[in-house]
Amino acid sequence: MAMSFLPNRLHHHPTHVLPNPPQILSPRLSFFSLGLGRCNNSIRVKIPPRQSRLNMLQIAASSLSGIESSGFPGEDITVFDLNGNGIPISDLWKDRKAVVAFARHFGCVLCRKRADYLASKKDVMDASGVSLVLVGPGSIDQAKAFYEQTKFEGEIYADPSHASYRALRFVSGVSTTFTPKAGLKIIKSYMEGYRQDWKLSFERDTVARGGWQQGGIIIAGPGQSNISYVHRDREAGDDPDIEEILKACCL
Repeated sequence: MAMSFLPNRLHHHPTHVLPNPPQILSPRLSFFSLGLGRCNNSIRVKIPPRQSRLNMLQIAASSLSGIESSGFPGEDITVFDLNGNGIPISDLWKDRKAVVAFARHFGCVLCRKRADYLASKKDVMDASGVSLVLVGPGSIDQAKAFYEQTKFEGEIYADPSHASYRALRFVSGVSTTFTPKAGLKIIKSYMEGYRQDWKLSFERDTVARGGWQQGGIIIAGPGQSNISYVHRDREAGDDPDIEEILKACCL
């Protein structure tokens, strides 16, 4: 019997959340702070004195985490399910609300822990009509290997072009991957039984394009341009509090 990986998608009609954009201070300042809505901290971003207001807004938007937003700058980006069927990424939340997690890459040990972390609350999401989705920057075969190894209970999609990561302005680089906190989280994950897939981690596509890429979590839909929550990982393993996610998606 042939195995089908085609996901079982849910449809629902939850309450829309109105956007709450950040407030930007004077462009003459070299530093400014952004209030983070539900979060009780702020981000300080260094801005060159001659930077234009437009560029300040772009930098501010790329730094926000755990806030309400609106719109998605890459609705025409194609992702692929485990059967190789391509769909616009915004179709993942066009007719429903979805928690969409973006993995660093399909071999990442911290991403495997994040998958379990989110799936542990899938019953709450299901009861609220919210779908759980994971997108990874890699090939369909890598996505299939991730599914076989983790048995992730949500839907899995591959983004071979990494275009969604660029559109969402997720950070990348060695300095965001090899940090003291990330190292401690990796050790803890291994002690809990999670393992890195080194074969996937060192495949050409992962090393060349996704090895130092960080991910994040968004909550979106229904509606292609309706994004109500954004979390951008500042470093590997930067998981938001699960109660924050549930409050944003299901309450």
